[in-house]
Amino acid sequence: MSKISRRKLITTGVVATAGASGLAVAASLARRYGLIPPDSGGLYGPGETLTYAAQRLLTRHSLAREFNRNQISKPPFANEVAPLGEAFKRLQEGAFAGWRLAVDGMVARPASFSLEELKGFPGRSQITHLACEEGWSYIAEWMGVPLSHILNAVGTLPHARYVVYRSIQSDWWESIDMADALHPQTLVAHGMNGSELPVAFGGPLRLRVPRQLGYKNVKYITSLTVTDSLTRFGKGLGSASPESGYAWYAGI
Repeated sequence: MSKISRRKLITTGVVATAGASGLAVAASLARRYGLIPPDSGGLYGPGETLTYAAQRLLTRHSLAREFNRNQISKPPFANEVAPLGEAFKRLQEGAFAGWRLAVDGMVARPASFSLEELKGFPGRSQITHLACEEGWSYIAEWMGVPLSHILNAVGTLPHARYVVYRSIQSDWWESIDMADALHPQTLVAHGMNGSELPVAFGGPLRLRVPRQLGYKNVKYITSLTVTDSLTRFGKGLGSASPESGYAWYAGI
């Protein structure tokens, strides 16, 4: 069976079974093709599975809308951030010269990159919309390194399925699948609106995932872990978000 015909078959099957036999049957079909999100258990699990499977089948390579420069929000909204602690303060006082992004897990060459090293990598800019689940949003220009470039530099292993990313905020971590990790618009952002990324917006480094809601765009990132399973991270739900009541996959 060709790749295209298989995709049509799976898409048709997911939609048809959801309508004819309910979400549980759709979840069974999604499981067959490895499209089960880590928070698939519980009352809302079948719905989360259907959402994730349908999005991946229909929009895997789609692009988030990019805007013109005259559409940048003035000013953008900076949501409140809890105090970041003495370690962050010391790094900030040193212009973040000591900030490192560690990359480990299922990679051939684990590495730790300084902010200056990351700025020396091939960069990309995009003007995209950041939407928060709480209802506010803004449009900004983001500059940074495609996450795919960093993953290529460390040699992601073939069986990798997810990238876990952590913040200097010790209680906050997220993960995305490889479809979003390798997507050309997913950036390790270090700039915003033509300047350094302000601390209020996640500086010095923030993961920018424009195809997902704001809480997947974690601020102050310090590490990336490439893995084939999320069961050993936190409560096994994929990130801090479902542990707090949100969905793991937050596609828009």
